[in-house]
Amino acid sequence: MASLFVAAKALHLRPSDVCAFRNPSPSAFARAGRVSLVAATSRRSSKPFASFSASTDTSVKEAVETDKAPAALGPYSQAIKANNLLFVSGMLGLDPETEEFVSDDVGNQTEQVLRNIGEILKAGGADYSSVVKTTILLADMNDFNNVNAIYAKYFPSPYPARATYQVAALPKDAKIEVECIAAL
Repeated sequence: MASLFVAAKALHLRPSDVCAFRNPSPSAFARAGRVSLVAATSRRSSKPFASFSASTDTSVKEAVETDKAPAALGPYSQAIKANNLLFVSGMLGLDPETEEFVSDDVGNQTEQVLRNIGEILKAGGADYSSVVKTTILLADMNDFNNVNAIYAKYFPSPYPARATYQVAALPKDAKIEVECIAAL
């Protein structure tokens, strides 16, 4: 087992990650998706070793699209499914039917952004509770508290990990843009 922890350290894995695979439940490897850590022993030695692999198979990459959210403004997908994760592109507060902002108010744009994300999550087989990471881009950091109040209505506890930045400008002069990653 000590060799397994040495290998895990070289792979920058936590000991708890390795222990989960030492005596895995039947679903542990299914949850791991295309990335897996497997403990084994070689025929020449009884010492265990670790094998780490990640899929480079592009067939595991699938675009997710819905007409219930605004179309991408450029050469990107609304979302991509890959390796049991759903990566939702940055969304603006655009009405999906008109492709125009619902208003100039950051609160209204935030509500629309989160509704748009909800539709994409649903199309990808996820929901707000599946989200593990969000990134919020704000045109004005003074809107932080207002955005937080609205954000808290959509994401249940435990809340996703999150980063929030003020940026110089957003596409179409939006007040807010949000992207996220959900576990499937």
